[in-house]
Amino acid sequence: MHKIISNTQLAPMVHRLVVEAPRIAEIRKPGQFIILRRADKAERIPLTIADADTDAGTITLVIQAIGKSTKELTAMQPGEEIRDIAGPLGHSTELLASGRAICVGGGVGTAVVHPIAQGLFRNGAQVTSIIGGRTRELVIFEEELSRLGEVIVCTDDGSYGRKGFVTDALRDQLEAGGIDIIYAVGPVPMMRAISELTRPYGVHTVVSLNPVMIDGTGMCGGCRVNVGGETKFACVDGPEFDGHLVNFDELRDRLTTYKTFEKDAMERHEEKCRVGLHD
Repeated sequence: MHKIISNTQLAPMVHRLVVEAPRIAEIRKPGQFIILRRADKAERIPLTIADADTDAGTITLVIQAIGKSTKELTAMQPGEEIRDIAGPLGHSTELLASGRAICVGGGVGTAVVHPIAQGLFRNGAQVTSIIGGRTRELVIFEEELSRLGEVIVCTDDGSYGRKGFVTDALRDQLEAGGIDIIYAVGPVPMMRAISELTRPYGVHTVVSLNPVMIDGTGMCGGCRVNVGGETKFACVDGPEFDGHLVNFDELRDRLTTYKTFEKDAMERHEEKCRVGLHD
């Protein structure tokens, strides 16, 4: 059992949970993730470790409440306990030892690039973070990333920072030159656009993939992705891959596999909530 220490809302439907997990906090590395079950028979949810405090024995998870399981998880209160957490899982990020790196985060992906930026900063690399959201209220982790280097904020509607997409700001940086590597995490269309943008510049681009995961050991095959024409499993071979080699069409299709099941589960959950309100 893992006690929830705090539950903070960062943006609409986005929560930061600080959870007791001392063994994971001690050995986790940037880019790695965990799989948790809120309760017995609950869905297994993969989440990247956004931060950790070895002294307190806690890890930080950032969760977007868009389905039944994530809504139930973000509704939990401090003092309540998560049934089990497995991890750390996956390969850690191959961090630049020196030079200049750009970390690009879109939406909740910004929380995923945070530990990468931390690792780069500790290595002595120069870090520039480009983060975005549709509106100002959807921009997260700006303060945390600003401690590690320059931060460029983009919003689709121009309500905060620079108006436009993260790719617009990244293009300017590419034109200026001097970039050794790019790390990008966010929605699949964003990571695809970034990979296509950086390809002609020849800048190595690392993306963190988010296919459906179940066991986290590569046994179920649910998280298979096509990278460079070869089948890889995001849970054991990734979750990070060379963006210039990823088959994003196949990844996009695989992400829709369980949409009907997710919709049905959410409708049943909402119906139970409505009945509960009338009890």
